[in-house]
Amino acid sequence: MSTQKKPPKRSLIYQFRITLEFTDPAVWRVIQVPGDYSFWDLHVAIADAMGWLDYHLHAFIVPGTRGHDLEMIGIPDDEGWDYGPETIAGWAVPIFEHFVLPGDIMQYDYDFGDSWKHTVLLESITLVRSTRYYPKCIDGARSCPPEDCGGPGGYAELLDILQDSDSEEYLDTKDWLKGHAKKYWPYNPDHFNPKKVRFDDPDERWEIAFGDDEDDL
Repeated sequence: MSTQKKPPKRSLIYQFRITLEFTDPAVWRVIQVPGDYSFWDLHVAIADAMGWLDYHLHAFIVPGTRGHDLEMIGIPDDEGWDYGPETIAGWAVPIFEHFVLPGDIMQYDYDFGDSWKHTVLLESITLVRSTRYYPKCIDGARSCPPEDCGGPGGYAELLDILQDSDSEEYLDTKDWLKGHAKKYWPYNPDHFNPKKVRFDDPDERWEIAFGDDEDDL
């Protein structure tokens, strides 16, 4: 029997490829996060790398295996969403409980109204490189769809509208993009630079979202 010790989770880096489903060409990112991250921490990293504003609900969908039912990990919700099983708090579940080996895969849903579905693939587990800061976005392609644009179908329609600058719909869409909570105009769907990604501290994001309601969680 081997007596070799495994490195602690805090010394490991998990590399994920996140692909936004039903986009063609695909919107995707590759990120590296610390191995001791929780699912809340991973959610913040995915939202920041993708470009989501993170003002909608989200959930990781854990497939049922070995007689266990499907699970949802995200934000426990009392609003009555008929979306599936009870949601487990993401900040209470470490990612290594469900992402064990490269090749493990999970679905991440953001904004249950627009229904943005992402495939989250664990590509590798490596040791921390002391010269790097984590989390880190190392690759990706295409801009994030504008928030609240109507899901994959609405996004495809928006891209079609932006091809005809003489149409009335183009002018209305331009005004909407300029007046959005995030100024999206000019919108270039082909642009993405991983070096421009900035990650928030997930603990600070949690405090902003839930600090006043801590006793209720």
